[in-house]
Amino acid sequence: MEVKARAPGKIILAGEHAVVHGSTAVAASIDLYTYATIRLTSPSESNDMLKLQLTDLGLEFSWPIGRIKKALPDLGFPFSSTPRTASAESIKVITTLVEEQNIPEAKIGLASGVSAFLWLYTCIQGFKPASVVVTSGLPLGSGLGSSASFCVAISAALLALSGSVPLGTSHHGWLSYEESDLELLNKWAFEGEKLIHGKPSGIDNTVSTYGNMIKYRSGSLTRIKSNFPLRMLITNTKVGRNTKALVAGVSERMLRHHDAMSFIFKAVNSISEELATVLQSPVHDDLSVTATEEKLEELMEMNQGLLQSFGVSHASIETVLQTTLKYKLSSKLTGAGGGGCVLTLLPSSLSGIVVDKVIAELESYGFQCFTADIGGNGAEACFDDQP
Repeated sequence: MEVKARAPGKIILAGEHAVVHGSTAVAASIDLYTYATIRLTSPSESNDMLKLQLTDLGLEFSWPIGRIKKALPDLGFPFSSTPRTASAESIKVITTLVEEQNIPEAKIGLASGVSAFLWLYTCIQGFKPASVVVTSGLPLGSGLGSSASFCVAISAALLALSGSVPLGTSHHGWLSYEESDLELLNKWAFEGEKLIHGKPSGIDNTVSTYGNMIKYRSGSLTRIKSNFPLRMLITNTKVGRNTKALVAGVSERMLRHHDAMSFIFKAVNSISEELATVLQSPVHDDLSVTATEEKLEELMEMNQGLLQSFGVSHASIETVLQTTLKYKLSSKLTGAGGGGCVLTLLPSSLSGIVVDKVIAELESYGFQCFTADIGGNGAEACFDDQP
């Protein structure tokens, strides 16, 4: 039996960094996905192995089921309906299983993701031989939620395969999950995220699971949905950054300039709240769509200016801003900054010719560009001969 699941990446539309200090942030799904295909091995194949193939990275891993069973004897019975947190001892054992795979030094950062896979698979499916193939349209480590998308896609496929989660309405061949099952899926994905990041906020996996958009403030998540189509150009500067160091830098600036930074955080909160209100406002015709897009552009520009005052911009980000400004387009960094990705709103009236020109100019700097629809569906799955 074979099942395929997909889960979207995410962007932060407003509020990054300030959210750490109590302000509201708004995040949304994008139509760039991670796909996970799982095929259980039939008894006739005499192949008692669990195999993981990360196609885009050219990596393959395999473990004898007996080796996993010996290392994690307490997980012999699947617990698909009860998300489990990996204990310190379990993490140690899984780390050993991953280290035995001799991951190339240049890609050792992927080890935590492989650990998350092993935990999720063994908890939900138990000791069953299978072949798992993962592909993704999301660049790694660029702030687009690639690790959460991975955990959600794996969890979605495993839960669908377990038979304990019914799939409902078809969307272009993809089957949706019931609301209560999305909650279960999100909890499982969060367990995977914890193995990768330690103490994640839960924003990324929630957006990837449910799709659409969310408001987040001080641990409280509110799901929202835009009342009109929203399209962005996403530019990956390919500049790596240290998220922890950038977050720490903003906190240090807060200590040095407490009153000024407090006012900035309050301003960011107002931008995020207004942006969420604008997105949910009714639009009746092309004129009202244009007016709404103009409001979003102004909010993005204001948010970017405040992010620059946090000290989290970068020369590569400024290059994107200057380039898109030449075409009268509004942009802002998304995520931690210091490189990573930049969002550019593409108004509905903008011609494809202009978009092509902007992309060509940005790519001349060595950047990678994607166009993406914002706020679409979350996790979905299909079986065997479906897409």
